[in-house]
Amino acid sequence: QVQLVESGGGLVQAGGSLRLSCAASGRTFSRYAMGWFRQAPGKEREFVAAISWSGGSTKYADSVKGRFTISRDNAKITGYLQMNSLKPEDTSVYYCAAAYGSGWYAQQQEYDYWGQGTQVTVSS
Repeated sequence: QVQLVESGGGLVQAGGSLRLSCAASGRTFSRYAMGWFRQAPGKEREFVAAISWSGGSTKYADSVKGRFTISRDNAKITGYLQMNSLKPEDTSVYYCAAAYGSGWYAQQQEYDYWGQGTQVTVSS
């Protein structure tokens, strides 16, 4: 069982930065790939970024590539999403998720556990 709690969301001006954290419970976190998804009002939840359990492999949505960086610290059982050059269209609730496996995963159905989400609002 893995429990995930996101933090770090908030209100930021366009061009600014935020770092989201995803604190996990359970000693087996290092055996789980981690992903970040987001959902804007009236839209479906979409993939943002994913990282393998070792941290050696990552994947990004085209919309955030070059601006967002996903990382993890297995010793601290925490994952991160560094978001730079934020745009108003990045405004969403951001969710972290964990998937048992050694790769990275971009599909929601591949994830076993989800956090409750954290709101990110980017003003223009």
